Amino acid sequence: MTERGHFVDECLLSDGGEGSLDALGGPNRWSVVTGPLGDLVDAGWRLDATSAFIEMAQASGLRLVGGAQGNEPLAASTYGTGELVSLAYEAGAREITVFLGGSATTDGGLGAQRAMPLPPRLKSVELVAATDVDTLFIDAAAVFGPQKGAGRAQVELLTRRLESLAVTYQEKYGIDVRSVPGSGAAGGLAGGLAAVGASIVSGFDFLAEKAHLDSALEAADVVLTGEGFCDTQSFRGKVVGGVSRWSERTRTPVVAIVGGADLDDREIPDHVEVISLTERFGLDRALRDTAPLVAEVARVELAKRT
Repeated sequence: MTERGHFVDECLLSDGGEGSLDALGGPNRWSVVTGPLGDLVDAGWRLDATSAFIEMAQASGLRLVGGAQGNEPLAASTYGTGELVSLAYEAGAREITVFLGGSATTDGGLGAQRAMPLPPRLKSVELVAATDVDTLFIDAAAVFGPQKGAGRAQVELLTRRLESLAVTYQEKYGIDVRSVPGSGAAGGLAGGLAAVGASIVSGFDFLAEKAHLDSALEAADVVLTGEGFCDTQSFRGKVVGGVSRWSERTRTPVVAIVGGADLDDREIPDHVEVISLTERFGLDRALRDTAPLVAEVARVELAKRT
């Protein structure tokens, strides 16, 4: 589309967490499955011919229980995500991608395994776990547990459970998930899927390829991206970091318009400028007028660079 004399090529992107189905586009199927704490939830998923796309947050997400305050970290299960995998398999899917992020769970994927078809039937399926982090399996509780409402004692217990589960997976499936990068994503669900044959990939890269981001970058003078809060994690698997990494290949400058930021200048790649709405306009106005402020900054930055 054209915006004030500029041709704007929009790419819907996600890091593999919540919003991944929206980034793919197209209609969802809806199925009633088991939520993270046992209540039934209506979960969207996608089936395109023999390819299925599942967003685990739809079935096992933290938002389904009202956030960390409503969660029960020791009880939260990925069973509903496994039910979606099973439904996709029964519907004829032979390539199943599970987007991981926004989870309420730290069950190492055991709940999902209990609900989904396991080897040898899965040998006929290409299973993909799309993640936004490189956290290892045993570290999942310590890194993400507090975000899910787990206190110190619960984090320690969850870590011991993950350690025991990793041994079980190695004995049962012959795969040591403890050394697999990204296996700690979604409270270890990535490791649980890897144990039964899934490959772990970057969620951002997967969706960026679907959106043909490479060709858009080749033709771009500048790239505009952003997120609510930008910190060091933003450059480790999140959208801002993914856009930064891909645009570095084409030497395309990036402007990240964010709500707030906590970064040292040394943590920002040379070709990226991070603009904080809170820093520039104040917290109250940034919260009240977010959309028009983003548009205003975008127009100014486009004018400066094109």
